[in-house]
Amino acid sequence: MPPPPPESPPQALDPAYESQILKSYWRRNIILMLILLSIWAAAGLGCGILFADTLNQYTLPGTGYPLGFWFAQQGSIIVFVFLILIYALIMNRLDRSHMADRTRSRAGKEAAQ
Repeated sequence: MPPPPPESPPQALDPAYESQILKSYWRRNIILMLILLSIWAAAGLGCGILFADTLNQYTLPGTGYPLGFWFAQQGSIIVFVFLILIYALIMNRLDRSHMADRTRSRAGKEAAQ
């Protein structure tokens, strides 16, 4: 197996374009966090406290626990763990996309020289 080709040293990007890439990356990150935190607030505060009386009319199958009580005690924690998993998966994809944008920018700059 031949050795991998040597990597060229990283070149500086156009500062204006790099700033645009970074702003886009952080804007998507903040939007994702706001959406996920809203879901967590709805599950933790909404289902566990605000709508607990309504949800307590239903029980978890096989346990007999009222649904509002379950959300207050365990459901919001389980939802939070799932949201962390979703955040990590989406951020991995976003990081790869961000690195691809920077690589394309470098390749375009090298081609222009």
